[in-house]
Amino acid sequence: MLLEDLNWMDVEEYLKHDDRIILVTGSCEQHGYLSLLSDVREPMAIATAAAERENVLVAPPLNFGVSSYFAAYPGTISLSVETHNRVVCEIVSDLHRQGFKRVLVLNGHGGNAGMEPALRELINRLPELRLAIHNWWKGPAAVQFYAENKLPPAHANWSENFPFTRVGEVPSGDKPATGATPYLPADVVRARLGDGSFGGLYQAPDEVMQRLFEVAVTEVVQLLASL
Repeated sequence: MLLEDLNWMDVEEYLKHDDRIILVTGSCEQHGYLSLLSDVREPMAIATAAAERENVLVAPPLNFGVSSYFAAYPGTISLSVETHNRVVCEIVSDLHRQGFKRVLVLNGHGGNAGMEPALRELINRLPELRLAIHNWWKGPAAVQFYAENKLPPAHANWSENFPFTRVGEVPSGDKPATGATPYLPADVVRARLGDGSFGGLYQAPDEVMQRLFEVAVTEVVQLLASL
């Protein structure tokens, strides 16, 4: 269930029998030929599917993350690490205040890793809070999927090319690995990346993407059940 589809009375009723909620964090940043909101669309789709199976609420996503290394690409909107951490912690704190004691932060963006230490500190301040942080593309099941299918994942390559992240034509074939790193000025990153993909296969068959999606959803369902 999406929080945006409910009124406050529905939420109050929900909290009488469950205190779990999913908070999606992502980014608005270049993803080559894919949507600028790929890092939100992916975890939101996974969260929505998992929530339907577990009958759990999904909060509206945080659409902005830490993406300063892509600042040379128009459409990228980045927060500082400090601002992002504070916003995430305040959202989780306010959810806890309302009665959501079990929170799964489902992250779709690697640049948001700095929020993890801040959330660990928050747990010490809110001892009743049970918190899990899951980077969906790095979970054990997803990593096993890449290995079994011999498909290395990378930013804006096949691993993010779902039907719901495509916004235009995507090239076929492979792109050589770029060796790009976030520890470079944004203009240098753009010069190295060109179209924005880190390299590898641009797209995989839709049936492969559906299997990856199901793997990710199953892993989130298991996390929700164990919270």
